Amino acid sequence: MEHQPASDRPALELAREFQRAPLGHHSPALARVLRVLRSEPHEGKHVIVCTKPYQEYRLGRLSARRGEPVALIPGLVYGSREDAEWAVFSRRWEQVYGEPLDQLGGRGDLVGEPT
Repeated sequence: MEHQPASDRPALELAREFQRAPLGHHSPALARVLRVLRSEPHEGKHVIVCTKPYQEYRLGRLSARRGEPVALIPGLVYGSREDAEWAVFSRRWEQVYGEPLDQLGGRGDLVGEPT
């Protein structure tokens, strides 16, 4: 996938806004960024899989074919939906804009392996 030009890259403040509050209402500018990130092709798109309600969230990747199971990514397990949402957002951001969000840090720690 080709990255968007740096001139089209949104301000990091929008990523910080999402990091602070991944769920709920977002500013119009962040809503536009989310539409771009969510409209990417399905194949390889990062998604959240809730494996234990309110306790365990894993990251996976979608297949190119509808109906195929999500491929879970080993070791990427989060204890809150908000942490998992940030993990997906930062991976999609890097995929679309070519810029890692490592400098912003994470929302929380990985839980580790699924229990």
